[in-house]
Amino acid sequence: MLKSAYPKLDRNEPCWCGSGRKYKQCHMNFDDKIRSYEMRGIEVPRRRLIKSPADIEGIKRSAEINIAVLDAVAKEIHIGMTTEEIDRMVYELTTDAGAIPAPLDYEGFPKSVCTSVNSEVCHGIPSPDVVLKDGDIINVDASTIYKGYFSDSSRMFMLGNVDEETQRLVRVAKECMEVGIANTKPWKRLGDMGHAVHQHALDNGYSVVRQIGGHGCGLEFHEDPWVSYVSMPGSGMLMVPGMVFTIEPMVNMGRDAIYEDADNGWTIYTEDGKPSAQWEVEVLVTEDGCEILSY
Repeated sequence: MLKSAYPKLDRNEPCWCGSGRKYKQCHMNFDDKIRSYEMRGIEVPRRRLIKSPADIEGIKRSAEINIAVLDAVAKEIHIGMTTEEIDRMVYELTTDAGAIPAPLDYEGFPKSVCTSVNSEVCHGIPSPDVVLKDGDIINVDASTIYKGYFSDSSRMFMLGNVDEETQRLVRVAKECMEVGIANTKPWKRLGDMGHAVHQHALDNGYSVVRQIGGHGCGLEFHEDPWVSYVSMPGSGMLMVPGMVFTIEPMVNMGRDAIYEDADNGWTIYTEDGKPSAQWEVEVLVTEDGCEILSY
């Protein structure tokens, strides 16, 4: 018999969540409900993925900085700006707030933010040689560490006279993220949410990147679960209150095939050279849906 992810405690023991309350007054009923799903063979999140009230407050403070950084980029981004200038702005604003840019030196990533232009799907490395031009689209993906707590979100920006087809891609990519938010509900499966996102992209004539998805976030930059947006209904981990993860489907105008830059080992491109768009939010699963923490 498999060991439960939620072993029973004595009713009067302190709750495992660190609230200081007795188990019977805190997470006992919650655990019983999760075990009922676990007994049916459904993947459930480990206790370490359930954020405490203190954790949630810490993540929210980090997210406030992350949001402010992206707001500042939104005000300043313009044709003729280099992606290196965006990186410098993100670094200065983040560190001035007493925080750390999470991407900087993460597994060797050399910059403070990811800037992915046109056919770059994600993990674009800022450079003084990349100058934003009329008609470009760019994803700016900022992530922040504040007092040990992580936040992560990204936005798309359109520069000047973007053609209508590409504008539509950016708009539908945002709608895909919104579909993900609407389908993030407690006691439902991650696969149901991912399937709804994928279906919206397909209905609009687009594809969704398969190899890269969302992730848990909060106490670490990347935590479980991995979140697919090409999943099947009735699959994936159970979503329960207290989980925090990102919703960030990468939507391609053409095929879903991608490749990694062989020189820098980071930047991901569409194989057919067509544009890709992505919006990202970090959400907290609540008792009746989800709360957007960073956007």
